[in-house]
Amino acid sequence: MIRDDLLRLESEAHRRLSEVRSPAELDEVRRAYLGKKGSVTQMLKGLASVAPEDRPAAGQAINDLKNRVSAEADAVMLRLETEAERIRLEAERLDVTLPGRGPAPGRRHPLTKIMDEIKGIFMGLGFQIAEGPEVETDYYNFEALNMPSDHPARDTQDSFYISDNVLLRTHTSPVQIRYMEAGKPSFRAIMPGRTYRRDAVTSRHSPIFHQVEGLVIDRNVTFTDLKGTLTAFSQRMFGQDTRMRFRPDFFPFTEPSAEIAISCFVCKGKGCRLCSGSGWLEILGAGMVHPRVIANAGHDPEEWQGFAFGMGVERIALLKYGIDDIRYFFENDLRFLKQL
Repeated sequence: MIRDDLLRLESEAHRRLSEVRSPAELDEVRRAYLGKKGSVTQMLKGLASVAPEDRPAAGQAINDLKNRVSAEADAVMLRLETEAERIRLEAERLDVTLPGRGPAPGRRHPLTKIMDEIKGIFMGLGFQIAEGPEVETDYYNFEALNMPSDHPARDTQDSFYISDNVLLRTHTSPVQIRYMEAGKPSFRAIMPGRTYRRDAVTSRHSPIFHQVEGLVIDRNVTFTDLKGTLTAFSQRMFGQDTRMRFRPDFFPFTEPSAEIAISCFVCKGKGCRLCSGSGWLEILGAGMVHPRVIANAGHDPEEWQGFAFGMGVERIALLKYGIDDIRYFFENDLRFLKQL
């Protein structure tokens, strides 16, 4: 009777083990036969009902079955582990015959590209590049530019002051004064750089931004020279069919002053979303250098005249690339940067 039960149990265990396809299934079969409530374990507990003279042989037979089932289960586990390792290695297999993949090359930031393009245009027009400190004195940032302490124009430039007389520059105009102080006319230079104002971060404003300002000082310089220079710049930057509009404006360091817009290069002046239907895009401010500024730099305004202009690099980049949010330039999101 016990022999028949053992043969039936072994056949059943062998069949179930051969059908195992995962470690979870193997654990289930182990518990069914070798666990505390498993079939083989229950047979061992049932030896008490076997006749004393048959008990040793029956116990030996049950233990032999237990060992065979356990050994077969271990073999199944080894098979499962071997198969899992084969699958892992196959997934990680490298085809050494494939050509190598080099590191992805870096790209220039879109603001750097626009800055370099602006520099290239003006250098082609004979301008030098002048640079100055980002931490500036109140004198160079305001007073030498015809903005004394009580001048209302200071209210429009909420500044980051380090001390009573030292601040982060609010524009690159201080470089113009330092540049003129360091030499003798004539002057023809642009002043690119980073500037700072206490602005809230919005889609159009940032406390850190970039400017390119330009300065020309010579004898008999007129507003016509200013228009010719900026027209050449605009057409090289935005296309030869670009038209310009000059409207009166006010800047303390220039007189007369003008706000300058270009015809929208998307709709060609017909009106679109980019230009808010006006057909024009404001790009910079400019004017003839105020005689007091020339005098503050140590030169005779009766002998020397000139013009100056300034533009926001972010503004040019927003227009050039058709972007509607300045924050994209500072978030370093590769999904955005790769598009440009």
